[in-house]
Amino acid sequence: MRTDPLRPAMRWGFLLLLAAAASRYVVRHSWDDRTALVLALTGALLAAYAVNELGRFAPGTRFAAMLVVFLALVLVAPSFALVSIPLFFVGLRQLPRRAVWPLAGLLTGAVIVAQVRLADRLDPSLVLGPVGVAAITTVVFLELDRQNRARQRALDDLLAARDELDRSQHEAGALAERARLSREIHDTLAQGLSSMNLLLQAADHDWDAEPEQARGHVRQAAATARENLAEARRFVRGLASPALDGASLTDALRRLCAAAERDTGTPVRFAVTGTVAPLGVDNEVALLRVAQSALANVRSHAQARQAAVTLTYGDQEVMLDVYDDGTGFDPTVTSGFGLTGIRERIAHLGGTLAVESAPGEGTALAVSLPLRDTR
Repeated sequence: MRTDPLRPAMRWGFLLLLAAAASRYVVRHSWDDRTALVLALTGALLAAYAVNELGRFAPGTRFAAMLVVFLALVLVAPSFALVSIPLFFVGLRQLPRRAVWPLAGLLTGAVIVAQVRLADRLDPSLVLGPVGVAAITTVVFLELDRQNRARQRALDDLLAARDELDRSQHEAGALAERARLSREIHDTLAQGLSSMNLLLQAADHDWDAEPEQARGHVRQAAATARENLAEARRFVRGLASPALDGASLTDALRRLCAAAERDTGTPVRFAVTGTVAPLGVDNEVALLRVAQSALANVRSHAQARQAAVTLTYGDQEVMLDVYDDGTGFDPTVTSGFGLTGIRERIAHLGGTLAVESAPGEGTALAVSLPLRDTR
């Protein structure tokens, strides 16, 4: 914690000036009852100052006690007017701003009276000097206090703005993470559950007439369940997609197309063109998720006779195209969570999405992502 450098300076200044005034009085005066009174008042002022430093009572009460003892001491021994300087700073730091000028006037008057009593003759400097010093000191203090208050207000505003920014960033991060998990769940778990539902329905339909084919549907549903379990564990661990573990993006897409064809019976062709280049985990996972979501829509809605997935590597970008010859839809009217999730995922990576479709004319989805240096 930062300490106030003026506090120890004022403390030592007060003690040194009080000791100087007391020693001067003792040296210049013989020991008598007046000297004893002066030393007693000196001790009382020192005690009042110690109580003030300890902060046992209200600031106004503590300083008032010091001020009364000081004025009594100056009245008895004018040389103690030296102590008015640190005493003035103590009052400035403890009293409200409206009391600053009255305090300056009171202490200045005490100093003037003390100097007049000590001087051999009346000199205008005895009055003008203390008044000038007090005026300059008070004005400087008030200006510094104003600047300090302004800086403190600015600091408080800055801290409040920082806290608000932290809260906003936290909320934005939470919303972004929620959106990311929603996309992940939709593109993996939800699509997997949909696939299992279709497979189990097919197994139920073929259970009596074609039991071997029904068992095949059940085995495929079990395999899909295992894949979904791996995805669920990934969400908990926060790791990369298991669909890419130990495999390239092209291999993962090829497996995905084969699985989609196996689950639905609809032929799904996969092709790669261009020179394969590293894309980075985020881009690869995004393209895989786009393909998963698009093929899930083909399976659930398109009623297509065939579909195709093409991965194209260019000089500056990589493109993924998913096409089916199904029922199609109106992109200006239909915009489900799957398409919205794809658009958000691709936009987050700086890519673009284009959808071409019309009722009865199939659907073509094209995604483009910039190639990045992954070295």
